[in-house]
Amino acid sequence: MSDEQTDTGTGWPQPAGPVRPGGPAGEPDPRPDAPDPDELSPLAPQGPAQPSDDEPAAEPGVEPVDDGATVDLSAVSRSGEPPLAGSDGLAEPAVAGSDGSAAPVAAGRSRWSAAGVMIAALLALLGFTLVVQLKTTSTDPTLGATRQEDLVRILSDLDARENRLQQDIRALEDSQRQLQSGEQGRQAALDEATRRADELGILAGTLPAVGPGLTVQFDAGVKPISANRVLDAVQELRGAGAEAMQISGGDRATVRIIASTYFLDGDNGSLMVEGRRLSGPYTITVIGDPATMRTALNIPGGVVASVRGDGGNVTFGEREVAEVSALHVPIKLEHARPVS
Repeated sequence: MSDEQTDTGTGWPQPAGPVRPGGPAGEPDPRPDAPDPDELSPLAPQGPAQPSDDEPAAEPGVEPVDDGATVDLSAVSRSGEPPLAGSDGLAEPAVAGSDGSAAPVAAGRSRWSAAGVMIAALLALLGFTLVVQLKTTSTDPTLGATRQEDLVRILSDLDARENRLQQDIRALEDSQRQLQSGEQGRQAALDEATRRADELGILAGTLPAVGPGLTVQFDAGVKPISANRVLDAVQELRGAGAEAMQISGGDRATVRIIASTYFLDGDNGSLMVEGRRLSGPYTITVIGDPATMRTALNIPGGVVASVRGDGGNVTFGEREVAEVSALHVPIKLEHARPVS
């Protein structure tokens, strides 16, 4: 046995070295400033190590690294840059990119938030476009500029026209039933033929007519009353249910207006109707529903507005009994034949 080993009494040599103060094993150290034996145990938890004189002191604000702690190397990019710090002062976790580099999660959040804002903006723009399109297609610019009173009159005229057509339908159905019955049917057929001949005579201008209606007088202003204005008035009256019309000039010359009547501008502001010269002012006498025809001429942008825009004026006169007495020469048909 060498000089550096001593006998421990157990048969195993004890290495030489400094002997732990406190005497034999299991006895406390009698020194008053001796450390607790539990603190020297390798199994007891140790506090933070105090830096020795040979080790440099840690910089302020930097926590010392424990030799036994594990470090997440994935949070450090390959370029050597430290991980991004979060709002709590801790490093944000990193997400590996397609090239193996680490990208902060904050960048991913930024990209997702930008994409969400872009999608919301596109949806809002699409909704606004749909609303504008619906408003544009559902709004009639002509009716939108019409006054409420005119709209009520137009609706009333349409209702009156519908009622008149329904009456005509019922009258034709009654005539059909009468024509389909025996002896009584023959008399009914004769009466129906007479009635139709009278109606055709009025429409063709070969028979005079009386009935409720109105007179429409056109007075020229700065510009003379043109043939186009008179033709527009005739067409509006026909559309409003006029059944018979005639036009008179200032010289009291009168011409019956039928389907084939034409109008031309004459010399010195005169008007040519069916080849006959008329001088102003012009008066149209028409048989039909007075309220409906008057409303048709007063529609915004219609005949009355056009004449007044040229400096002229239009005057109406309702008649309980209007008389259309001017006659038109019967037209001889050269090409048209009834279907047998």
